[in-house]
Amino acid sequence: MNATLIAVALSLVSAAAYAWAAVAQARLAGRTAPGTGTLRLLGSGAWWSAVGLNAGGALLHVAALKYGPLTLVQPLGALTLVAAVPLGARAAGRKVSTTEWRGTLLTLLGLGALLMTAGGSAPHETLSLAEALAVGAATMALVAGLSRPGARPGLRHAAASGITSGVASALTQTLTVAATDHTTGPLFSWRLVVVALLVSAFAMGGLLLSQTAYRGGLGAPLAVVTLANPVAAAVIGLALLGERLQGGTISLVPALLGTAAAAQGVILLSRAQAQAAPAAAAAVAAEPAPSVPSRVVIRSPRAVLQQHGHGHLRRIRAGRS
Repeated sequence: MNATLIAVALSLVSAAAYAWAAVAQARLAGRTAPGTGTLRLLGSGAWWSAVGLNAGGALLHVAALKYGPLTLVQPLGALTLVAAVPLGARAAGRKVSTTEWRGTLLTLLGLGALLMTAGGSAPHETLSLAEALAVGAATMALVAGLSRPGARPGLRHAAASGITSGVASALTQTLTVAATDHTTGPLFSWRLVVVALLVSAFAMGGLLLSQTAYRGGLGAPLAVVTLANPVAAAVIGLALLGERLQGGTISLVPALLGTAAAAQGVILLSRAQAQAAPAAAAAVAAEPAPSVPSRVVIRSPRAVLQQHGHGHLRRIRAGRS
């Protein structure tokens, strides 16, 4: 089978796993208080279910990077948002809206245009130790800036999560190629140890940042994560890994058109999901409250005597007789 088809197939299954994980994280974030710490999350079974789904998606993603370049595999990660639309609607007990279907179609068309310009050959280049350290330092500085207190913390945390995940994918490709292609150097070296540590740190950091971002809802944060992830990976692939777009400069035209269509689709999906959240909350608020029977208070004769006097107590006894 063609290496490109294998990479696409693995990426599709990976996107489905990531979509399930995002829905699970968003539901967990909705039930978690804003001040909840990381240790509290570690004791939650729902958190570990999301971690397992993310781990499965990551393994499939690593396998896809073995057969396809970053410029091909990373754009397919946008299908996570497309898959999360029906999954999120089903979890919320509602139907997918027309706007969401339009956004899905635009996203798919944009991805198709991007795939036509992506490189189709299996990757062979890897990052050197100096390049990996430089990428790691730049990423940590960027994430620190996005994590500062300020307006729209959910979207900024989502952007930081997408960047760290995209960088982790680029570093993972170095590990994958080095482990399977012995011409890139020894299998065990300081370079690969450092890259493996960076991959672990950025993967866990991206997971925690996305969990924080989903406290404001699923749609807009997931859209930002979906866009920031392939952009970060593509920058590394084109700048440091020798990847090129097919067709040269002319291919930039369909690539830009595809990017615009995918961005518009993501915007529609984000708006539709943002509108669905208050509607669901209003539906819950409109439900009639369960009737509570009135409380019957049985008072002792002494309490009646203290409040109303002996005359009232005699009248009560006379009524009983």
